[in-house]
Amino acid sequence: MPVESIPVRDVSLHYRLLQQYLVLLKKYPILTKSVTSGILSALGNLLSQTLEARKKAKNGAPVNEVDVAGAARYAIYGFLITGPVSHYFYQLMEVWMPTTDPLCIVKRLLLDRLFFAPGFLLLFYFVMNILEAKGWQDFEKKMRGSYWTALKMNWKVWTPFQFINVNFVPVQFRVLFANMVALFWYAYLASVRK
Repeated sequence: MPVESIPVRDVSLHYRLLQQYLVLLKKYPILTKSVTSGILSALGNLLSQTLEARKKAKNGAPVNEVDVAGAARYAIYGFLITGPVSHYFYQLMEVWMPTTDPLCIVKRLLLDRLFFAPGFLLLFYFVMNILEAKGWQDFEKKMRGSYWTALKMNWKVWTPFQFINVNFVPVQFRVLFANMVALFWYAYLASVRK
């Protein structure tokens, strides 16, 4: 019995988008991860703004217009920082802690949670401060006011996801997996940094 291939035009849009993403991921891995990170970071910020607007409207407070500049800052951060830094971190993790190491599951999680997470969060605060054109005193104030709270929340929220990500998700999909979680994480960060 001969097997027929399905013409591309008959395939669902979701499937075609996934195929295109996989082609781009293979051909341009860093650029693809950067663009994806930028888009999902901006969406996370917009989600935060939407939730905040609903909360204000429910309480009868005036609702602000969408902060396009805020979403743009998150897009820039995702594109320039999250995508490339995460790509190289996960690639290096594979080299430093190969699956042949019997303790790699624990070591990878500890590396991510105890070193990468605090440093990446610090980088987030620093870069956002620059993108907001604020000075060193504003940076120190935000660090003192919310960094430790955000880091503890990061450890609570991200640890189970990162356990799965660094140990069971294929390396080429780790940035995408983390970006999907980050969509909601950036919504949280946008609210605590205010």
